[in-house]
Amino acid sequence: MNCGTYPPALIDSFGRKVDYIRLSITDRCDFRCVYCMPEDVQFLPRDELLSLEECARIVKAFVSLGVKKVRITGGEPLVRKDALWLFNEIGHLPGLNELVVTTNGSQLEHQAEALKRAGVRRVNISLDSLDATRFRRITRVGDLGKVLRGIMAAKQAGFESVKLNTILMRDINEDEAISMVGFAIVQGIDIAFIEEMPLGQVNYARNSTYVSNEETLKLLRARYDLIGSVETTGGPARYWRVPNTDTKVGFISPHSHNFCESCNRVRVTSKGELYLCLGQENKVNLAPFLRQFPNDDRPLKEAIVNSMRVKPKGHYFNLKRAEPAVIRFMSHTGG
Repeated sequence: MNCGTYPPALIDSFGRKVDYIRLSITDRCDFRCVYCMPEDVQFLPRDELLSLEECARIVKAFVSLGVKKVRITGGEPLVRKDALWLFNEIGHLPGLNELVVTTNGSQLEHQAEALKRAGVRRVNISLDSLDATRFRRITRVGDLGKVLRGIMAAKQAGFESVKLNTILMRDINEDEAISMVGFAIVQGIDIAFIEEMPLGQVNYARNSTYVSNEETLKLLRARYDLIGSVETTGGPARYWRVPNTDTKVGFISPHSHNFCESCNRVRVTSKGELYLCLGQENKVNLAPFLRQFPNDDRPLKEAIVNSMRVKPKGHYFNLKRAEPAVIRFMSHTGG
C-alpha cells in the first residue's frame, strides 16, 4: 500500500465503517469504582503515558482518515494536568463533527465552561447512585455532592447534551432505576443504563450482580410511558423517549442485546495501544509510530488503516466464566 494515499474511510474486514474513536488520556482517577478498578490499583508510570501532544497527533490522524466523533476518556480525563490544552487543540478540527468527554463529574464544577469553549459538544457523567452513602460504597472514595455540583455546572455551561451513565448492580443499587430516571427528568437531561461488563478480576462474582437492561426497561415501562426512538448519538445505545419531558433513556446492552454487528468504534489507551474491540485482545501499539517518526504522520496513518484487518467480529462476554475473558480493567482500556 502507498503510505501517501488513504481510503476516504476506515473499513474493517466485515464491511463496518469506523468513524468513532475513544481516546483515554490517563488511567488515573480520583474514584475507585468497584466494577472499574481494584482498590489497590497500580497506575502506569507517568513516562509510559502518551504526551498530550501525542494524543493530539492521534486524534488528527484519525480525523484525517474519516473519523467524525472523538470521545476523551480515562480513568478520569479531567484530573490530567493541562488536559484543557488537548481539548482546545482538537476541539475545532475541520472534519470533526463531535468532541465528547466521559467523566465522573468530580472536576466539572470548575472546568465545564472551559470545556464548552474548547469545543466539547456533549458530556457524559457516570453516576450510579443518588444516595451519598451508597455512592461512597460504589466509588470507594467519591463525594456525591461534588458530582451533583458538577452536573449543575455542565447544565449551566450549555452543552448540546448532558447525559448520565448508570451501571445497576443487584443488591447494591438496582432499586434506584426509577429514581435515577426521575432525577434526569427533573434536570432535563438524558440517562443511559449500561450492563456491567466482565473486564478485570474483581472480588465478587459478576453474574451475581448483573442486572439486564431488559429487566430495567420492564421496570421503567411500568412507571413511565416510554416511546421507542430511532435516535442515536453514534454509539451503541438504544433510546426511548419519556413523553412530555426533555429526557431520553438509553440502554447499552453488551450481554442481552449484542451490538457488535454495527460496531463503528475503536479505543486508544493512554499508553497508545489501539484496541479494536473492548472485549478482545486484538491491538496495535501506536506509540512507536509517534516516537520514531515525530515529524511524519504517514506511518501512523498506515498503521491505523492496516489495523482494520484485525478488528474482530465481536466480543464474547460470558458472566459465568470463572475468570474474565479480558483481564485488563476498564480503567486500563478507557471508559
